[in-house]
Amino acid sequence: MRLLIVEDDVDLSNALARGFREEGFAVDQAFDGPDALCLAETGEHDLVVLDLMLPGMDGFRVLEILRSEGHRVPVVFLTARGDVEDRVRGLGLGGDDYVVKPFSFDELLARVRAVLRRAHGEAQDVLTWGLLRLDTASHRVSWAGTEVHLTPREFQILEALLLNRGKAVSRTRLSLQVYDHAFDNESNVIDVHVANLRRKLRRVGGVPVIETVRGVGFRIPKGPP
Repeated sequence: MRLLIVEDDVDLSNALARGFREEGFAVDQAFDGPDALCLAETGEHDLVVLDLMLPGMDGFRVLEILRSEGHRVPVVFLTARGDVEDRVRGLGLGGDDYVVKPFSFDELLARVRAVLRRAHGEAQDVLTWGLLRLDTASHRVSWAGTEVHLTPREFQILEALLLNRGKAVSRTRLSLQVYDHAFDNESNVIDVHVANLRRKLRRVGGVPVIETVRGVGFRIPKGPP
């Protein structure tokens, strides 16, 4: 999952980025309204954590423009403005949740995960595919009760594929899920991660899970055979 954190307090922004990265997210940062809008308009993020009081353009206006342009990226407000009127306005503009500072990072993390689950039509932290089970909260993967030990990159790729079951996910899209910076499309690093992931899953499950979609990327079928 790839997040955009929009926060003009550099220390807080860096602390948030560090915390989310430790939880397995790829993170981009913006420190003012215009940069936030520019980055959010790329469509490369799964969720935006958005402050209200920003230089250049406030968070309400950022979201208002995004929604008017048809961008449906989930947005969680994180702000010191806790008045009911502000909450109502933020949600009315199309925000998905509203967290008031001071806040607990654990609560923010739980809210971000809940919004992401809703956005993907999932009701809980656990994603399943037949006997395969991925727990996004504990970062554990198992097959029929046997734990599968994955690297953080392999976990993120498997999560992205499971969230998009039945759909082809491009190599570029997968790279954006797991790396913070620009990705070299000529690199085969995603193919290497997928090959290792396939090997580990086949070792415990004995059946192919990840399909190659020629010229596009990879896919996990809607349901197991």
